[in-house]
Amino acid sequence: MQTMYNKNPRMAYGPRKSSENNAEFIFGVRAVLEAVLAGKDIDKVLIKKDLETELTKELFEALHGTRIPVQRVPIEKLNRVTMKNHQGVVAFISAVTYQRLEDIVPTLYEERKTPFFVLLDGVTDVRNFGAIARTCECAGVHAIVIPQTDSVSVNADAVKTSAGALLTLPVCREYSIREAIFYLKNSGVHVIAATEKASDNYTEADYSGPVAIVMGAEDTGIANENIKICDELVQIPILGKIGSLNVSVAAGVLMYEAIKHRSKVKE
Repeated sequence: MQTMYNKNPRMAYGPRKSSENNAEFIFGVRAVLEAVLAGKDIDKVLIKKDLETELTKELFEALHGTRIPVQRVPIEKLNRVTMKNHQGVVAFISAVTYQRLEDIVPTLYEERKTPFFVLLDGVTDVRNFGAIARTCECAGVHAIVIPQTDSVSVNADAVKTSAGALLTLPVCREYSIREAIFYLKNSGVHVIAATEKASDNYTEADYSGPVAIVMGAEDTGIANENIKICDELVQIPILGKIGSLNVSVAAGVLMYEAIKHRSKVKE
């Protein structure tokens, strides 16, 4: 059976936006395949469940080895993105070009800079992400790290919430936060996790050297498997009746504590 696709795949590249976080997207198997092969900055690809054609096999082969998340979804989700002839495939365009830790870390050391990273484990709220990115840029963080799955997307709303910080702050999308933590530790970076499970106050940690701060989602926190491999656990005292701080506020507290420590080293 012959696979049907748009005769003019470029038509799918128009200025189309989805109601899903105001994200730009392209659709159609051939159009998405060509975008992947061309190295376009793609945030994620949605593919209809049980869709199996020769062209979709080519698409999966092209996606293999990339860090583009792929989700198998019901047709209803695709129809909510667009009612046009999507052929069971929709790709969301990223607002930024993702970078890789393995490229950034060596460069920082070569330039005699002290690495400073923020890792987000399970943070999915676009406003919190934008606010954290804005603080990262102001605090001199070298890159913000997110995982491929269970993470916020870098879309137009995120860029807007960050006041444009995401257009200058490097964003690394790694396979997983666990993998990123291991890589950073092996690269001489001290990894500090902010968690209510910690007994040490955040002011007691040492942020003066190469450091990475790990923040978790407000509802679930940092995954236990990731907490176990961090070098140090810290918590921010809560003196009121509400049980926790907003994650973007908590991240800001730790980042500026790090600035205080790192400023003393330069004196």
